[in-house]
Amino acid sequence: MQREWSARADAAEEAVITRHIRRVWGMPGTSLAVVAWPAVRRERMFLSWHYWWQANLINCTVDAAERNPTAKRRRRLGRLIRGHRFRNMSGWTNSYYDDMAWLALALERAQRMQLIDSRKALVTLESQLFDAWSPDSGGGIPWRKHSDFFNTPANGPAGLVLARLGRLWRAQSMADWIDETLRDPETGLIFDGIRGDGAIERNFYSYCQGTVLSLETELAVRMGAPRHRLRVHRLVDAIDERLTRGGVIRGGGGGDGGLFNGLLARYLALVALMLPGDTPEDVRARQLAAQLVLASAEAAWENRLQVEELPLFGKDWSIPAQLPGLGSGIAAFSGGSVQPSDIAERDLSVQLGGWMLMESAYLVSAAGYPKRR
Repeated sequence: MQREWSARADAAEEAVITRHIRRVWGMPGTSLAVVAWPAVRRERMFLSWHYWWQANLINCTVDAAERNPTAKRRRRLGRLIRGHRFRNMSGWTNSYYDDMAWLALALERAQRMQLIDSRKALVTLESQLFDAWSPDSGGGIPWRKHSDFFNTPANGPAGLVLARLGRLWRAQSMADWIDETLRDPETGLIFDGIRGDGAIERNFYSYCQGTVLSLETELAVRMGAPRHRLRVHRLVDAIDERLTRGGVIRGGGGGDGGLFNGLLARYLALVALMLPGDTPEDVRARQLAAQLVLASAEAAWENRLQVEELPLFGKDWSIPAQLPGLGSGIAAFSGGSVQPSDIAERDLSVQLGGWMLMESAYLVSAAGYPKRR
């Protein structure tokens, strides 16, 4: 199956490249993804571009370059990073700590794994994330600057970045804060966030669970404290029990939500590949994480559309994908997040989520899953 998943990941990559990747305002040496297919004029002109979607595009491109290294993929990676910096205009940063964390994760991997020099960008982003730590105000780090909302989508990826950049004690403090403040004792899942007045936002988003899995797994590897492995065991079980149906990650959507399940799959794969330990609980967590990735990827592939011989993934991997068009409802930025198009398959986020899932399935299959008990 390893070869088959590699071919499927190739197809997902080619679909995004063919339908979405363009120069930024005609500038040589730059690329970004148009945020929809088919696109309206403001999308084709990169008036809408969605910083954190593009950050995850860079990360998917690192995945492909690691799976099958080519000079073409490495050049594309460099163009996407330059395109991001060029379109952002004000530098590498923006007002959202979660956005900056996703970009830092992508750039750190590009540098470590593909030798793309991102030192200046990483120093800038690292300082933003490190300095945002606000224990006296109830955090955690806030969702965005000048906000009193401290949420998992900022603290999870920011903690992972800081762990990978050597700020291990801060990363561990962030993981402990999430577990103490945002873990639901009834379900074992992680809440969205907490406001300055102590009110908990009690939504369970799949990518919140994924970011915590990544942070705890990274700390289990780097720090060795048993609590990090135990939290991973508990959270993988909670995800399996409450966020899947028939072994497939359930739900989904468009807009920002189009990336949520793909990010959960990415970090379930990380658990399968990296979680240390040889207790029965460690082995079970790794195997269950791999099974959820592979079952979800098989469902998403079976329910895709083939459009001009390339896959189009559905917003919900368990039901057939819909062919998008230029209806009246197109994705738009509102209230700090991107709302979905009427047909969510139109949104780049949904297709990136599918590509991320295929790359994750390749990784776990290459590691020998499913393993015999």
